[in-house]
Amino acid sequence: MTTTSTTARPGPAGLNWARNLAYGASRFAEPTSVAELQQLVAEAPQVRALGSRHSFTRIADTSGLLVSVAQLPGSVTVTPAADGRSGVVSVPAGMRYAELARALDAQGWALGAMASLPHISVAGAIATGTHGSGDATGSLATAVVGLELVRSDGSIAMIRHGDDGFDGAVVALGALGIVTRVELAVEPSYAMTQVVDLDLPWDAALADLDAVMGSATSVSLFTNWSRSGVIDQVWRKSRVTPGASGAPAPLDGAVRAGSAEHPLRGQPARNCTDQGGTPGPWFERLPHFRAEFTPSNGDELQSEYFVPRSHAVAALAAMRAHGPAFEGLLQVSEVRSIRGDDLWLSGAYGGDVIGIHFTWMPDERAVRATLPGIESVLAPFGARPHWGKVFTMDPAAVAARYPRWESFRALRAEWDARGALLGPLLEHWGV
Repeated sequence: MTTTSTTARPGPAGLNWARNLAYGASRFAEPTSVAELQQLVAEAPQVRALGSRHSFTRIADTSGLLVSVAQLPGSVTVTPAADGRSGVVSVPAGMRYAELARALDAQGWALGAMASLPHISVAGAIATGTHGSGDATGSLATAVVGLELVRSDGSIAMIRHGDDGFDGAVVALGALGIVTRVELAVEPSYAMTQVVDLDLPWDAALADLDAVMGSATSVSLFTNWSRSGVIDQVWRKSRVTPGASGAPAPLDGAVRAGSAEHPLRGQPARNCTDQGGTPGPWFERLPHFRAEFTPSNGDELQSEYFVPRSHAVAALAAMRAHGPAFEGLLQVSEVRSIRGDDLWLSGAYGGDVIGIHFTWMPDERAVRATLPGIESVLAPFGARPHWGKVFTMDPAAVAARYPRWESFRALRAEWDARGALLGPLLEHWGV
């Protein structure tokens, strides 16, 4: 799982978003039609799809052909349900969430969740199990009701909710085909508020973690694990409901921030979404960062582990004890909650989880030396790694965390019998 140094000469596909690796593909293509994509895929001995390059590992890489679907044509089309209370949107796979959100809101529709960055592509975020936060909110992949893919033989396939293998085809690491369109569940547009509380005592938070994480629609805890026994920031995003009194009061023991905050406390917050408690469009509150800006580009590495909610308090206490081991390398950690799902390779498969996220200094050697210690601390709690972020767990240990691992391997072999969609990292993981 080594990565290419950023001093290496980029190949045809260039560098990833964080600039910690150069893609090793011998060819790169951006087809402008599905027919062109079909031909490229069918003729390539090895092929993978490249999204918005926000993965920190070689999960998207191949020695063969890398294709981007960002230039494929397609509109954002909503089909409302008969009662008008829900609908399904069909969206080009390479579209970024920021573009999708604006297009949806203009038509009076909304997504139920967004990630902290709205800059990521729809298909790439889904394929790796990327998520936002909220006790009642699943990962972005849980909104998927249908996928259109180009299989490795060049044929087009459509798989929808209820079809055999659907639960294995959503968080699929790009191993079943090149996704061209995605169908997502949507709902009528809504307004939200966002506030930030400071210096919540860890003892108070762990005494009733469910109350803290359930105090808003979406809650994020930002910490460096070792600062004076407090959680630095608690970001809370709440849906505006008729008759509500507005933004929630500060959490007991914390104080309301007097001005806008950046997750890295003390950094300028001009790129962050509004935190003043005033109602605003859902897509301008759910992400942490504004779509008009690209934060931290190249200035970080990331890791994340998903822990069953039943072990959350013990896992967080263990991380607090281990925090001094990586002080100075960590920029910030974020703790979020994700509702459980039935998607075979989802970090939240089988039950509710918390995500323990690490934003590191851009020193990959030091990060990789640090992660085994964190993974050892979290191992007793059954932690699963985020597929698109840096981890060092043994492939057998990773597979053991997923009850449907063998089912997924069989599904992958069925959909891609010639193994053209297996890049080096998926092969390393035994997919």
